This record gives sequence, C-alpha cells and structure tokens, in this order.
Amino acid sequence: MSRIRHIKQLVFFCIILILVLVMIFSGLRILESTVFHKPEQVDTYVSRTVTRDGVDYYPRQDMKVMMVLGIDEFGPVKDSGSYNNTGEADMIALLIFDEKNEKCDVICLNRDTMLEMPVLGIGGKQAGTKFGQLALAHTYGSGLEDSCENTRKAVSDFLYGLTVDYYVSLNMDAITILNDAVGGVTVNVTEDFSDVDPTITMGEMTLMGEQALNYVRVRKDVGDQKNISRMKRQEEYIQNFLTAFKIAAEDELFVLETYDAVSPYIVTDCSAKALTGMISRYAEYTLNEIVSPEGENVMATQYYEFYADEKKLDEMILRLLYAPKN
Repeated sequence: MSRIRHIKQLVFFCIILILVLVMIFSGLRILESTVFHKPEQVDTYVSRTVTRDGVDYYPRQDMKVMMVLGIDEFGPVKDSGSYNNTGEADMIALLIFDEKNEKCDVICLNRDTMLEMPVLGIGGKQAGTKFGQLALAHTYGSGLEDSCENTRKAVSDFLYGLTVDYYVSLNMDAITILNDAVGGVTVNVTEDFSDVDPTITMGEMTLMGEQALNYVRVRKDVGDQKNISRMKRQEEYIQNFLTAFKIAAEDELFVLETYDAVSPYIVTDCSAKALTGMISRYAEYTLNEIVSPEGENVMATQYYEFYADEKKLDEMILRLLYAPKN
C-alpha cells in the first residue's frame, strides 16, 4: 500500500470519528432544562458473567469496541506535567463493531453520568476512587494516554467490565480545521445566532472557522433552544461537509495536508496498522443503532448530575454487549 493511500485511509477514519462526535456532541446533556429527582437505584453487576431470570449472559466475543472522546479543550494536545489536567470529556461515545452481523452500534454516554471513577494521585498511580461526573475521569492524568486510560477504566466498570479495545480522543480544534480544509461548509441558517455569534446570519452562508463549531455545538440562546433543532442543524452540516470533503479529497495533497493539520489534536492507542485493518474490515458495515442510557438529571449546587436508570441500563448492556449462553 502506498504511503498516500495509507494516510488517506487514516484521515478518512478520523473524519468518520469526528463526524460521530459532531452528530452526538450536544445530545449528551440530556434534559438539561428539566430538574428531576434521583431515581431509585437497583443492584448493579460489575462482572464478566451476569444472570437474569435464570439465564446466564456472557460478554460477546464477536465485536470490537472503540471509545471516542471529545475533550473540551482547544489547542494541540499536551502533557499537563502533572497527575491532573483541566480537559473534561464532554463527549463519550462507544463505537461497537458487530463482526457477526456486520453493523456498527453507537452508545453515547452522558458526560454528567454519576459513577465511581478511578482517581490518580502523585506519580500517576491510582489513589482510590471518587463518585462524580464521568466527564471528570479524563481530568485525572496528564491529558494524554493516562487520562484516556482512566476514562476507559471508568467506562468499563460502569458497563459491567466491558472490554474497550481502542480509544481516540479529539480536541475541539479538529472540527474547525476540517471545516476550513474543505473550504468551508455551506448551510441554510434558519435560527437566530445573534446572541452567540453575530457573524452567523440568516439564510444561506458558508461557515468558516469558529462559526462551524458554534453552528453544530451551541443550543443555549439559539432559536427555541431545543436539542431537536440543534440535531437538525448537525444533520444538515454533516451532509454538506461530506459532499465538500469528497470533492476536496480527490486531491492527494489535500489529504496529506489535512492529516498533518488534524494529528496534533488527537490521542489514540490505535496503531496505524490497527486503524488500517479496521477500515478494511468495517468500511462496509451498516450504521445500526445510536442509543444513550435513559435516566434522570438532578440539579446540584452548581451543575447537573445524570443518574442512569439501572434497570434500563442493564437491558441495554445485555442487548448490545452480551449474549445468552447457548
């Protein structure tokens, strides 16, 4: 495989991940405008084998799982030089590649999910656990691989010991870089952005730079402020971005330059060889379900807390990640 073809595949895979990030980024803060009471908790099962109604369930062996993190940080990824950092994971998604049925399911985890997470102390060693928002798991560590590993451990424990095979984290700059790399993305603006970004005007316009991030990310003070409206904007943006990217990607120099521009904003434990293999195997898979655990939000003193409905979470985990014993 030529170097250009190899890099082109890597760029394409990263773009798919980023598009997933854009599509579901804002949907994670579920029911932000409504305050609920904490639901009744039921038993959880952090185990590799679970039994329900006399039936034993085992983790599926015919799938690969990639965790995608959207880090609320700008600028290239960097080492904080400490055992903690300020980069919260505002987006946590799991791409589940079902190798038996050749499909991909996506689980979006609410960044405000309250759970027990590992806490790193001096020297980067685990120094116990803390009950808090899932987004904070990434703040333990240097902001690089150790922070991703800490988040992987928190997610795995939350989902009954799920094996997360790979992770990719992306800083927010990746979206604006890709947007500008294709010459901007043209959309039809139907909502008032004047309180958020006065440069985004009503009617058809080509988004550049920070406009693109605001267009797909912001909900507060835009239109009716409802998530469904924001999701419509995201869908339109993704479709138009793909059209622009396909045209731009015909130029191999564009592919090389785009890869070089995006790579400083990514942290991953997935080697180039592994990425290439995944692209080759999963390129034709069908996107199946995009789901989020159901639950309730509680307004804390200064922030929201999300408590997953344990019964429905259990049903989701068994349906997507486990299989009954034959």
